[in-house]
Amino acid sequence: MTALKTPVPLRKVLVGIDPYGAPEIEGVVRLNVNENPFPPSSAMRSALTAAVTHVISEVNRYPDRDAVALRADLARYLDAGLTADNIWVANGSNEVMAQLLLAFGGPRRKVATLTPTYSMYPQYARDTMTTYVTAPRNDDYTVDVDTLRRLWKAERPDILILTTPNNPTGTQTSLDVIAVAAELPWLLVVDEAYQEFTEKPAESATKLLPAHPNVVVSRTMSKAFALAGVRLGYLAADPSIIDACKIVRLPYHLGTQTQAMAQAALAHSQEPLQHVAQLRETCQATQAWLRQLGLTVPPSQANFTLFGPFDDRHAVWQELLDRGVLVREVGPEGFLRVSMGTPAEMILFREALVDVLDARQMRKATP
Repeated sequence: MTALKTPVPLRKVLVGIDPYGAPEIEGVVRLNVNENPFPPSSAMRSALTAAVTHVISEVNRYPDRDAVALRADLARYLDAGLTADNIWVANGSNEVMAQLLLAFGGPRRKVATLTPTYSMYPQYARDTMTTYVTAPRNDDYTVDVDTLRRLWKAERPDILILTTPNNPTGTQTSLDVIAVAAELPWLLVVDEAYQEFTEKPAESATKLLPAHPNVVVSRTMSKAFALAGVRLGYLAADPSIIDACKIVRLPYHLGTQTQAMAQAALAHSQEPLQHVAQLRETCQATQAWLRQLGLTVPPSQANFTLFGPFDDRHAVWQELLDRGVLVREVGPEGFLRVSMGTPAEMILFREALVDVLDARQMRKATP
């Protein structure tokens, strides 16, 4: 067989595209990817270690491909009258979304969302050959019923992804608005990755599931449970949607150790949820402080907040990094996003930002 003289051509839509990612820089305060900054306590580490030790003797066997026990635990955690049949799990909420678009998207189908929002959504669409369409959020980054109805009338999308709290703005969409959206004939995917950080975590779109088989609620254990390194995302939906995800999932897509660690974390949820409450307070206090500096800060109900605008946000980003604090260049033009850190990390962020703003003000004042 003659070897190819040139590589197989890349798909045209992928030519010149950079892979998704945020800067990973060691030795700085990392407040750029919305991680939970609190590592597991010794008690949690012991629970996670014991869980892995328990299953490691059978690591020569394939994992439970349907993760039935974990799904049952997640159903109990959501406390919305659900069972394991209503839950699906995957390798992070990114895989959850990708599986949904594999099952319900594809050529000649459309997925819609409201911008600005999570930057991975167009990638899910591109990779599944689903047409990606958007409509702008309101000026305050909220979503109302009229916006959704106009979007449906204009595009007739097969899938709508509605993110609440929204990343990167942190703004919430009310359950009343989501309920109206659920009446339209699309698959409504409500991305609640940051729901636990809201003032009323129980006000979840999971309440709509019994009456609306077209609603999917996506969650993650990366944020509230501080398990970003474990990679565990999940969704709650009608059993027919779980059956569809089983069709498109890769064989044995979720490792035995991942399932065991997720179950251990759920069994000891009190610890990470205490940290969630602390981060919720930190986020509200940080927003108030940023506004006192004269910055514009959209109301956030997540573990991050936008602040700005700056004439040259990259310069501000770099000046913060020069002072040992890494934030994110994302979202509306001129804005930066900061994730909530530990108390010590937030002090360093405040000191660095004040120093940057003072230095910039001094440069402006110098003839």
